[in-house]
Amino acid sequence: MTPWVRRIIIANVVVFCAEMLQPDLKLALAFVPAYILVRPWTVITSMFVHDGFLHILFNMVTFFWFGPRVEERLGGRAFLTLYFVSGIGGALLSLAMPSTRMIPIVGASGAIMGIAMAFARFWPRVRFYLYGLLPVEAWLLILIYVVLDLGGAIGIGGAGIAHFAHLGGAAAGYLYVTLWQVRSPAREWRRKVAAPPPPRVFGDGEQLKRWQEIRLDDLHPVNRDEIIRLRDKVQRSGARSLTPEERATLDRFAGLS
Repeated sequence: MTPWVRRIIIANVVVFCAEMLQPDLKLALAFVPAYILVRPWTVITSMFVHDGFLHILFNMVTFFWFGPRVEERLGGRAFLTLYFVSGIGGALLSLAMPSTRMIPIVGASGAIMGIAMAFARFWPRVRFYLYGLLPVEAWLLILIYVVLDLGGAIGIGGAGIAHFAHLGGAAAGYLYVTLWQVRSPAREWRRKVAAPPPPRVFGDGEQLKRWQEIRLDDLHPVNRDEIIRLRDKVQRSGARSLTPEERATLDRFAGLS
């Protein structure tokens, strides 16, 4: 589990436990669209409040599926920005429905939809198994979520769910990742020009040997796919084609072997 994924899950669990001890806390931290000018901070606090055990369990499990690999790809700062931009985007789109302006909105679903959308943008062909049986590629899984939320937003099923918050989170996540991808090549070039080369602890030959010895069978499928991608990149373009973050990823998993 990556650092910010771990911290966000802990924060959600801590707030949920506090809700159990003090039930009034949920309403105090919830986002009510009609009160956005009076209680603007609830756009953030509502992301850490959940309506029952199954609500937080589903959200945190989904976050655990998608979050670590996205954090490794974006880096901690951009990942945290994506999380909050998506959550805030979900809250703001909820303003579009006058009929629900007085209904409290809680949950990390909008933020997690943005993370899931980023995952589908980066790795659309990664497969997940619904109910442990049905293989579904990431792009299709997210499309199913979006279609269900669109249906719920126009009143077809899914009563009691903040569909506009989900859609707003997905849209904000898509836009943020698109902007990140546009800026990323220029940012990477500036970093390579400005920064000295990373310190070398091992020679390339020894590093390559350690990377090839990583036991893929011991890894989570998401991490396994990333290691395979990086080793293929080394074979195609050489170790010098790796970014410092990619080298660090290989070194970290080599240290576990």
